[in-house]
Amino acid sequence: MEKSIYQFSATSLAGREVKMESYRGKTLLVVNTASKCGFTPQLEGLEGLFEKYRDKGLIILGFPCNQFGNQEPGDEKSIAEGCVINYGVTFPMFSKIEVNGKNAHPIYKYLKSKLKGLLGGTITWNFTKFLIDAGGKPVKRFAPSTTPEEIDRFLSSMLN
Repeated sequence: MEKSIYQFSATSLAGREVKMESYRGKTLLVVNTASKCGFTPQLEGLEGLFEKYRDKGLIILGFPCNQFGNQEPGDEKSIAEGCVINYGVTFPMFSKIEVNGKNAHPIYKYLKSKLKGLLGGTITWNFTKFLIDAGGKPVKRFAPSTTPEEIDRFLSSMLN
């Protein structure tokens, strides 16, 4: 049987196991985040998308990662505080993970196998984004430099 995003789970920043199955029927935007990156202000735009489309079924899932330039050095508590205090993030955030290499989180192994980037199956930097439709199918990959505002047009066509 074909794998889907719903077969995976991840640990929330609060330490709770979250089954992706709980998001079945929702449109997902999965993002590897970092709190000390030039793209970190995108958290504000991502929160804006979440607020705009949450009632239409959008869930944004943030996965902190420290694999690029040591830009997420903190622990779960400092990550949570930084996201909420600095950017008002209310969408689900998960424990720090790796997105590349042998210790890459299974969700990222899956997403990279379904949607290759410019350099193949690797994540090149923080704030790479994966859009997954309400049926659980990964449909689009966005570069770190693609802003939440640019992603809005894809969401508006999928969610309206």
